[in-house]
Amino acid sequence: MANKPSEIVQMAINTGQYKAKLSFDNYLIRGFMAGLLIAVGGALATVCATGIGIPGIKQLVLGSVFPVGLIAIVLTGMSLFTGDAMLLPISAMHKQITWKRVFYAWTVVYIANFLGSLFWAYLMSVGPFSKGGSAELTAFGANAIAISEAKVNAYVANGGAGWWSAFMKGIACNLLVNMAILLAISSKSMIGKFFGIWFPIMAFVASGFEHSVANMYFIPAGIFCGADVTWGNFLFYNLFPVTIGNIIGGFLFIGVVYYHCFKKELECK
Repeated sequence: MANKPSEIVQMAINTGQYKAKLSFDNYLIRGFMAGLLIAVGGALATVCATGIGIPGIKQLVLGSVFPVGLIAIVLTGMSLFTGDAMLLPISAMHKQITWKRVFYAWTVVYIANFLGSLFWAYLMSVGPFSKGGSAELTAFGANAIAISEAKVNAYVANGGAGWWSAFMKGIACNLLVNMAILLAISSKSMIGKFFGIWFPIMAFVASGFEHSVANMYFIPAGIFCGADVTWGNFLFYNLFPVTIGNIIGGFLFIGVVYYHCFKKELECK
């Protein structure tokens, strides 16, 4: 059983309104847990893809296991910035919340996601990525460094073109992430929600697109393990352009498009 498209949009509006009314501490905790859960998926992907030398197969493995984080977030009601990049504005467009509240909520959830991701990055760096907590790394730790450096240094080397590449990958990523959110809302069954989330998330990861919250885990995890990446380059050449791209991908390509397509049906109710 599935909800009709107009019902999906209405439920997205209602979800955005609900999230905007959460208390600061409640939203902060939900954001922290969402960052942590995305990091769990990132850590699992790092471990499972270690040692795979065939690029297409490696990307498929990464994409296949990474969705565990978003599945847990959606089904347990936590708050992820990339999803809220669509859910909050679509509620504001329907005049259920103010735009001031949208930007406030985005700020809170973004910081909370970062804290949750950093916590898990540190946990992995002194846990499975190291040999007994020593400075000596496991194969998984070496892979974490490789992922971190690949996500920053190639963009740095290409300057403005690299920044633009990260930005465009951010747009594509959050278009797919928010499609996963809508597909999860569309289904009335647990298994439907699971696969509705899994396929688009697998697609974005396997395609090599960039997710701001996932990168809050991937890149710091590599830095904690000794990657040749500076915090400044991470923020300027990856997190900043990817975040802007994620907002456009979720807000414009999903939120605005679907609200415009079904606005009249919502008004008729």
